Amino acid sequence: MASAAQHPPALRRDTALLVIDMQRDFLDPRGYAARAGLNTALLRQAIPGAQRLLAAARRRGMVVIHTREGHRADLSDCPSAKLERAARAGAPIGTPGPLGRLLVRGEHGHGIIDELAPLAGEPVVDKPGYSAFHQTDLQQILAAQGIGELILCGVTTEVCVHSTLRAAVDLGYRCRLAGDACASAYPALHHAALDMVAVEGGIFGSVHASAALADAIDTMPREAA
Repeated sequence: MASAAQHPPALRRDTALLVIDMQRDFLDPRGYAARAGLNTALLRQAIPGAQRLLAAARRRGMVVIHTREGHRADLSDCPSAKLERAARAGAPIGTPGPLGRLLVRGEHGHGIIDELAPLAGEPVVDKPGYSAFHQTDLQQILAAQGIGELILCGVTTEVCVHSTLRAAVDLGYRCRLAGDACASAYPALHHAALDMVAVEGGIFGSVHASAALADAIDTMPREAA
């Protein structure tokens, strides 16, 4: 895709990195996604790019925010329609698995993978839905930090990443998507989701390679991060 090969313009001084749902439940072959029949090897393809972005953001002292999808232990925040969908996929939310109850907060599977573990001071936003803005305090965190632009990466491209991206755009954020730091179990949907971003003059922002975005982060003045 041509847009992924373009070097991004200089980053704004109000940019943050948003790492979406890089959890064991989605990336470990013993977790929720695998139980639902998804190929976790394909999902794990997002890890190297996300690591590259995370390292660059930390070098420059950028705001870094992680998200986790999951539900309360009693599932009181999980709509019945979502419970039904997960059951149809063969991975009923809340049922026991090798990493604990599927998609339940506090279980081992709910945690972020070791390769991308948050550092002290990096906010972790727990979300019950696909968009990281739905029923969370993400917008308040971003506003308190004066953030106006987001670099997004994570899984899955066509669901939680795109849901968050679209919500961010509606809220007025400028967005850049790291195409190779996102992943899907369905390559065709991954590429389609990336292609949707830049149409109509960049309706949902722009797509870039993680290496180009990391270079852009590295060249930001330290006092601007």
